[in-house]
Amino acid sequence: MKTLLARTRTAMPTTDDAERGDVPGWVLVTMMTAGLVVLLWGVAGPALTGLFNQAISSVSGL
Repeated sequence: MKTLLARTRTAMPTTDDAERGDVPGWVLVTMMTAGLVVLLWGVAGPALTGLFNQAISSVSGL
């Protein structure tokens, strides 16, 4: 029968986990995604604003 300490040690993950990921890679993916969002927002923002205003004015009858 294992002691509580021995069970805790075996349940904890090791620090040499190959599946932890690549931090610079995740930073790059995050920055590229943010850049794409900003680019798309800049291109589609005025069109979406116009579409929203048109929908609101047609519903409210202004």
